[in-house]
Amino acid sequence: MPITLEVQKGTLSGGSTSTDQYKRQYSNSYLGLYLHGDLQLGQVIDYYYSGINEILKNVYFGSGVGFVDDNVKNQRTNLVATSQYPAGTYVFPGTDHSIDLAIPIRMGYEFKIYNEYDEPYLRIDIQYTHTVVFGEGLDGYNDPPSHFKNQNPDQYREIGFTVKYDFGRIRAFTKRIRGTGF
Repeated sequence: MPITLEVQKGTLSGGSTSTDQYKRQYSNSYLGLYLHGDLQLGQVIDYYYSGINEILKNVYFGSGVGFVDDNVKNQRTNLVATSQYPAGTYVFPGTDHSIDLAIPIRMGYEFKIYNEYDEPYLRIDIQYTHTVVFGEGLDGYNDPPSHFKNQNPDQYREIGFTVKYDFGRIRAFTKRIRGTGF
């Protein structure tokens, strides 16, 4: 079971001053650090002489834990007047910088390209990751549930494409990597 240390750097954005009811929007230039493990079905199923299991053996699921360092720029004041607050007088609670605990939940498929020893030396992954962030820093808003619908943790999703190259020969297997079904 591979254990991976992953570093992510990117930008998340959401909301809209034209479509959001409260005219809120944000942009988060984040840095994420995750430790996760993946379990391929081929590690737990017998795929010898089974065409469908030969295909399914490369499906994997995983999870882990990590932290997200949030650096948010957002619309902090209300742009819509209410009976209590004229436009520009209400400041949405929250912070522009925070570090939050995060749990990534992953699934994907790995295409393997084999060398002359029937060992995978090049792997191409297509994956989907759904990350749940505990804290209110991802969008920078920490709205009170009494005023806003705020019952779920912050979350983001991503689709990834990865190319992996294995240096050297792999020598320790408990079963053949390439099945004999095809």
